Amino acid sequence: MSRPDLVRGLTSARVSRRGFLAGGGAAAVAALLAGCSIKGSAASMGPAVDWTAFWKDAKPTKELNFANWPLYIDSDHGKSESLALFKRETGIAVDYQAVIQDNATFYATVSPILRAQGATGYDLVVMTNGYELTEMINNGFVCELDHSRLPNFAANASDSVKDPIYDPGNKHSVVWQTGFTGLAYNPKYTGRKITSFKDLLDPAFKGRIGLMSDNTELGSLALLALGIAPEQSTPADWRKAQEWLRQLRPNVTGFYDQSYINRLENGDTWITQAWSGDVFQAQQSGFPHLEFVTPEEGQMTWHDNMLIPRQASNPVSALEWMNFYYTPKAAGIVEDYVNYVCPVPGAEDYVRNELDDPTVADSPLVFPSEEVLAKSHEFRVFKNYDEYSEWNGIFNAVVQS
Repeated sequence: MSRPDLVRGLTSARVSRRGFLAGGGAAAVAALLAGCSIKGSAASMGPAVDWTAFWKDAKPTKELNFANWPLYIDSDHGKSESLALFKRETGIAVDYQAVIQDNATFYATVSPILRAQGATGYDLVVMTNGYELTEMINNGFVCELDHSRLPNFAANASDSVKDPIYDPGNKHSVVWQTGFTGLAYNPKYTGRKITSFKDLLDPAFKGRIGLMSDNTELGSLALLALGIAPEQSTPADWRKAQEWLRQLRPNVTGFYDQSYINRLENGDTWITQAWSGDVFQAQQSGFPHLEFVTPEEGQMTWHDNMLIPRQASNPVSALEWMNFYYTPKAAGIVEDYVNYVCPVPGAEDYVRNELDDPTVADSPLVFPSEEVLAKSHEFRVFKNYDEYSEWNGIFNAVVQS
């Protein structure tokens, strides 16, 4: 079968998923958030909602307005099999809009509307776990989900996407796609296997190490290198991590956005901080020798999540899509195109047997083992804006040094 990633290109998808915080971008994000009056935890928007009554009264419709990131659903010449299948099975037509380029800018666009209790025009949005998603929840900008209408999530979702620390009990969100942040390297240049963050300190790799310019990713790597779980870390830990990065600095050739994968491919860097999906696509598209590794100290995992904004016109349709997506068939169709970590383990058999794509089905970067999942850490959930700003200040100082 044809490889969709060969057609669409390797690195154009979701360029700014976390990369908007790259380098000086952190200041821009802070300005955006400050401009939205985000200063610490905000009170819930408007009066408390009886969500049981809300969902009881919500009427089914035949429309769904779905906002997502570019190149983040199956597509063949502009047509999506999963969306067509959803319409055949439910009668719901989807207006699918690839309008989300990064979390901060999207949040800055919709939050004033939601704060004024207005409709965004979207019934379903996809956002990465991080400060903006936490603010969406804390500000009461998204609906609580009716899990009685999500039996497929209960039955088929990986344990790794259930009850996340950023949304306990999946009260407001379910995962669209997951990815790992670990290390990738070119064994032709390193001459040996890379297994640990300690390998980055080897003088033999001076000027050949690539790191991400995103403060969240960068700081988390350093914390893991020190044996500190990022999700439980303290400001004192962050300063220790900053010092570790300063020691590593002579080996670092640069801090990159998603262009890091191009630099690994062309040999500018030999080892780099990397996202699992990018490496998988590179391996299938002319660079089979590149290796992705979960370091001995662990790796980070991030989740892009589906949420229903308040004042959505078609909330029941949004729940219908969530439930539909958490079937092996629907998840498998999407996964065979996007190649990140599938939240539905049962989709592996569908991809292998029905789509006849053992390359994707056999990939540990798409369907990881329990051992790999056990070594994967969540990002720090910041308590308020001041804590978020402190983290950015500490690690942005390394990027700008």
